[in-house]
Amino acid sequence: EAWAAQLGMLCRMSGAQRVAIAFRLTSLAREASRAGIRARHPDYAADEVQRAFFRMLHGDAITRRVWPDRELLAP
Repeated sequence: EAWAAQLGMLCRMSGAQRVAIAFRLTSLAREASRAGIRARHPDYAADEVQRAFFRMLHGDAITRRVWPDRELLAP
């Protein structure tokens, strides 16, 4: 029942509204991921949180290419 109501709302929205929701959900998911990294590693500075998040998204090989002389940080 809840799924049908949600689907009905989405169908009545314009494409721009659906895209705005997708961007907002992506932003919320990224912030939740960064918050999880901060909770697991309270000693990380802001740039370390960003590097750990980047590693989580892109993997070790790309992270090493972006920051070749920096250690890999655990997400």
